[in-house]
Amino acid sequence: MFALEETTISKVHQAMHAGEITCAELVRRYLARIEAFDAKLNAVIAVNPEAIREAEALDMAFAEGGLTGPLHGIPVLLKDNCETADMPTTAGSKSLEGFCSERDAFLVCCLRQAGAVIIAKTNLHEFAIWGETVSSMLGQTLNPYDLTRTPGGSSGGTGAALAANFGLVGIGTDTVNSIRSPASACCLCGIRPTVGLVSGRGVIPYALTQDTAGPMARTVEDAVRVLDVIAQFDPDDGAMCEDFSRPVSYMDYLEKDGLRGKRLGVLYRFFGKAEVNRPVDAVMDTALAAMEAAGATLVPIEEPIDSAWLVNEVSVHLHELKTHFGAYLSSFGDKAPVCSIDEILESGMHTPGIAENLRRANRLDLTMPEYSLRLRRRAEIQRKVIGILEEKRLDALIYPHQQQLVCKVGDSQKERNGALASVTGFPAIVVSAGFTVPDETAPIGVPVGLEMLGRPLDEAGLIALAYGFEQKTMVRRAPIRSAL
Repeated sequence: MFALEETTISKVHQAMHAGEITCAELVRRYLARIEAFDAKLNAVIAVNPEAIREAEALDMAFAEGGLTGPLHGIPVLLKDNCETADMPTTAGSKSLEGFCSERDAFLVCCLRQAGAVIIAKTNLHEFAIWGETVSSMLGQTLNPYDLTRTPGGSSGGTGAALAANFGLVGIGTDTVNSIRSPASACCLCGIRPTVGLVSGRGVIPYALTQDTAGPMARTVEDAVRVLDVIAQFDPDDGAMCEDFSRPVSYMDYLEKDGLRGKRLGVLYRFFGKAEVNRPVDAVMDTALAAMEAAGATLVPIEEPIDSAWLVNEVSVHLHELKTHFGAYLSSFGDKAPVCSIDEILESGMHTPGIAENLRRANRLDLTMPEYSLRLRRRAEIQRKVIGILEEKRLDALIYPHQQQLVCKVGDSQKERNGALASVTGFPAIVVSAGFTVPDETAPIGVPVGLEMLGRPLDEAGLIALAYGFEQKTMVRRAPIRSAL
């Protein structure tokens, strides 16, 4: 019998050709898992009521001519800030409940054209504003490896659902940490592409200078298969990379010996030194040793780059929110239930935890001197990072995505390192580095993510590194079913 849990795109397509599974059967089995386990995880805002019908149509097409595309019949978990023509897009907020743009985001069009089925839309931290995945639409999503912890965020619904095998691959968005945080916390691969490589048209914006969408999956290979599909040039998105260039297929860079001969800069300022950091540091020590054993040269980097300073003094996410999010809402006129941050705050239909950030963002705009100062600092950081990579002849910088474990429910994330990729706009990949020692609430331990950051548009180089590390370590483990 076809084994659903921990399957991959390649295995599914092999099973389809062998007559062991149909797309409709695959979708039904994933829907059954959502029904059985999501009451505890709280990861799915809505399932696609047409998913089975769409799957049956794909089965008919397969019978007539084989696979319709590289993602034929593959169930995708979509973060609910990506527009879908046939389902509401709420960004996790009661203030947008029932809102339907009646169009697909460009990346959703790419997925559907490749044969994918949007099986469900997943929870997020409301409006993607923070990192614990709490929304007024659904509440708190839990981490399937430790139900006392959050799944990271803001794309934590996608992360938790993928970890628990509710779908095959997923889509997250990332303005500061939001793809890589749940990838780290949920033992996944998450790719934050170079800003402008993946179209943001039809994705509810936060801060367009830093926004990007990207793939999340249980394996590097599956994340890369999704990147191949969604990294298409969109002539109607003015924010696409001016120098839009990409390999014919990123799959060509899945190199088992991808670490051999590579020089990796270990950014030691992004490692914690306190007692609370020891569980992460222990996992990272093992991961770094594995990299050396696989043929990589590790180069210590002691540059004074401070992650908290990047978030608080360089990132423009709150400065751009009012303008970019407001323009998006107002573009729908009367079709949108709210048209501004003011209206969201007045409605009261949001989680209390985001109110202060909304108020703060409402006091900021693009005309302020501080915004210009942050953009200058951003340019300086971009030059500094490129300078380090060139001077040390490095293929990437590496560090833990979080200096301490993903936080407990009710707390907030601390010491995350994702801002370096976010403020520079450079690509980054998180892969699982391993697990902490098991305890009462985490029966196989808490996942810890390793982040790799590279040069602009060098997704291919990062993919080779990430795949090489994954194949060397093979640390991915599914959550224990009894714990769900």
